[in-house]
Amino acid sequence: MPEAPDRAPGPGPRPTSSADAAARSAASANAPAARHALDVLTLLARHTEPLPAGAIARDLGLPRSTTYHLLAVLRDAGFVTHLPEDRRYGLGVAAFELGSAYQRQAPLQRIARPLLGRLVDATTHNAHLAVLHGRDVLYVIEERAPGRPLLVTDVGVRLPATLTASGLAMLAELPAAQVRALFPHRDTLVQRDGRGPASVTELRRELAAVRARGYATEDGSVSPGLASVARAVLDHTGHPVAGIAVTFPRDEVDAAEQERLVAAVTRTAAALTARIRGVR
Repeated sequence: MPEAPDRAPGPGPRPTSSADAAARSAASANAPAARHALDVLTLLARHTEPLPAGAIARDLGLPRSTTYHLLAVLRDAGFVTHLPEDRRYGLGVAAFELGSAYQRQAPLQRIARPLLGRLVDATTHNAHLAVLHGRDVLYVIEERAPGRPLLVTDVGVRLPATLTASGLAMLAELPAAQVRALFPHRDTLVQRDGRGPASVTELRRELAAVRARGYATEDGSVSPGLASVARAVLDHTGHPVAGIAVTFPRDEVDAAEQERLVAAVTRTAAALTARIRGVR
């Protein structure tokens, strides 16, 4: 009996230029088995549940015989696991080990650091990269501009996400259900000197404003007299993996200059998103 997929296929590959498409086509022609194996792993990674072989074959446009052969090779190597009772396939332990090795090499920081350096040169203000850690942001890179004040957002510092521009930029990209899980009631929100959302409703309004505006801001919530603008960096599923922000003395920056800073941060976030093959 043919196997039926348990869900609709995931999103297709992100758009590419004609030059990129031609290069990939040539590479696929030279190593079709490797290309197909990577396609299988990518498809499995996009789904939260294991998939039947028939769904994999259909989504990738492969013959069933080819699909079963690829799955057998990947299963033997540990990259795919077979669930015989469910007649489905999911990612195996080797895929987890590969992902763990990727994290150990701190690739996001390595890729982001030169981009943040150029952002500092372009804006003459301090810039940083932060990641979500529960309800907090964790700062993993800070690039300081000459002559600018030291910030509390040094590497390794954690701050409530709802008080920071980076945190708000990332929270605005999360599904509403995930935001509700992180902040189910007002007791989970942190204020500083009366700044920051005081209720879940207020947080939802703030995140809606961030989405409408296209970027996040904070003014004095972290340090008096300093403000920040931030954009999120997205992975291939559209999940926010980091936030990039520029922090500046509020009394030195007018509305026109802030728009210039927003544009610079937006370009940097887009460049990092592209480098990690993310989507926006």
